[in-house]
Amino acid sequence: MNYLHTMIRVSDPDATVKFFELLGLQEVRRMESEQGRFTLIFLATPEDHAELGGERRAEVELTYNWPAEDGSAETYTGGRNFGHLAYRVEDIYATCQRLMDAGVTINRPPRDGYMAFVRTPDNISIELLQAGGPREPAEPWASMPNTGEW
Repeated sequence: MNYLHTMIRVSDPDATVKFFELLGLQEVRRMESEQGRFTLIFLATPEDHAELGGERRAEVELTYNWPAEDGSAETYTGGRNFGHLAYRVEDIYATCQRLMDAGVTINRPPRDGYMAFVRTPDNISIELLQAGGPREPAEPWASMPNTGEW
């Protein structure tokens, strides 16, 4: 058995792709179903997109369900049974700064130099972990409070 992907439903595919691009993921393929009225967008890090014996490594699948014929669209709410997606990053401080500069709220700053949480445009929680273990605590992160839920 091989792990393939995690699917999350999104209400604004362009905004969500842009968010994941800030994290370093890239769109690797897209499928649209006129009959099913949905779009699937698969994202992966460059490393996870590498072919391994003909199989891809883990991807994130964004599912966008098109609005109904009358223009109404489904609203998604998060459930506590889904926790978060997690990514290891080379420099947690630089990653958080890049996200913050793009207008993303850092819900749980990397005060410990190791772990941070942010949310996608559809409020999916993303955990960021420093590769190789914690960095030395540094400002402004060390004294930055939590914002909202994570």
